[in-house]
Amino acid sequence: MEVIVREVCKSYSGRQVLDRVSFTAGPGVTCLMAPSGAGKTTLLRILLGLERADSGRVLGLEGRRLSAVFQEDRLLEHLNARENLRFVLGGAYDEDAARTLLEALGLASAGDAPVSTWSGGMKRRLSLARALSAPWDLLALDEPFTGLDGENRARAIACIRQAAVGPVLLVTHDLADAADLSAKIVRL
Repeated sequence: MEVIVREVCKSYSGRQVLDRVSFTAGPGVTCLMAPSGAGKTTLLRILLGLERADSGRVLGLEGRRLSAVFQEDRLLEHLNARENLRFVLGGAYDEDAARTLLEALGLASAGDAPVSTWSGGMKRRLSLARALSAPWDLLALDEPFTGLDGENRARAIACIRQAAVGPVLLVTHDLADAADLSAKIVRL
């Protein structure tokens, strides 16, 4: 599967945020890099169907399943880790698969504690677990390593590498993130 972005433009109140952005993302990780405010998150929101481009085209997403880690964690704070995963997966929830993923991300010891009691890094890893556990054809990751220490960043990278059989779009400011994921770099 490939996602093709052609000549995408987007403005807000007359300020051009995306100006004729074009690239192709195939299997594996494609890293979108640019300074803050340069439209990386806006581009992800367009790809996810949360915003419309002013012009240009996105091809390859018709009828595809999309999953994402947003800049905000967007977790159900009153639920625990397994309940957050169950919410996303509904009847497709698999207790063994959930346990394996939570262990891989270093969250097995969180037990039944509600997410509201967790640290920021734990919440970030659970956000990643939710995105990885949902069936997807395109995975969009907006700064997924924010708040993670070295050990937990390595855990998250290992999980993403293992899952990256389809296109993964990664927004980051850190070249090390792109290098550790063997990512193709697209500069906006």
